[in-house]
Amino acid sequence: MLESDQPKESQRIALVIQYLGTHFHGWQRQKKQRTVQEEIEVAIAKILGHHVTLHGAGRTDAGVHAAAQVAHFEATGLIPAHKWATVLNSYLPEDILIRASAGVNRRWHARFSAAYRRYRYTIYTEARPNLFVQPFSWHYYYAPLDESLIQAALKPLLGKHHLAAFHRAGSKRSHSWVEVQAAECVRSGPFIHIEIQADGFLYGMVRLLVGMLVQVGSGQRTLANFTELWKEQRREEVKHAAPSQGLCLLRVGYPDFPFPPEIWYDTLPKLVISQLSVVSGQTQTTDMTTNN
Repeated sequence: MLESDQPKESQRIALVIQYLGTHFHGWQRQKKQRTVQEEIEVAIAKILGHHVTLHGAGRTDAGVHAAAQVAHFEATGLIPAHKWATVLNSYLPEDILIRASAGVNRRWHARFSAAYRRYRYTIYTEARPNLFVQPFSWHYYYAPLDESLIQAALKPLLGKHHLAAFHRAGSKRSHSWVEVQAAECVRSGPFIHIEIQADGFLYGMVRLLVGMLVQVGSGQRTLANFTELWKEQRREEVKHAAPSQGLCLLRVGYPDFPFPPEIWYDTLPKLVISQLSVVSGQTQTTDMTTNN
């Protein structure tokens, strides 16, 4: 047998992926719908000449963004693992970007090896709309929001809880237990950022949770009522989910990850609009910035 005829050994390739969810019907492949998984699988198939399955760390809903989604696939051929990012980007549409690729061992799995996922939800509270933040935030101006109340509501969620109140119908998951590892709410000018980290998330959990947190922050629901609602699993009272465009999968963490922190850890800048100030009768303004 010639050397070129010998079967090539496959390798497992891990990817760190960014995408703008606006024009996608979510991560997971679906019939007659544009999805992130299918776009990347089609690109890989064009390179390899055959279909492969891309395994993601989590499934984002329609319209939800990702700053550092993680996935893996099996590949044979001459392309080095670290070159796959560059090669794939030349085949992918403008709303998907592979930040980096690397080879991993066969025991490593994008979903099952993950220690946590972290999401950020951004709310824009200025009364006037802003075209440049509209695709990445929920424009909520109907009532003032008190971020300290939202933070107080998040605190009891830390730990392992049965969160069926924030579990949308249609999920194949057999239970609603979630270990919430971190949860915080901070304000930066007209923006409120809510970040939640957990070992895993229920179908629709973050958007349902944020919808209820806004009720707390606006005074429509008390802290005690909110906590009783999820502890007593009163799913029938959770009726409104926050819009998808404000949500982003911030990162996925692993005990053994082949990428340096600058590739995946904090790649979504926080939206910040500096405030106007009037000094000695002259209007001054600082730069419009984004901060991590």
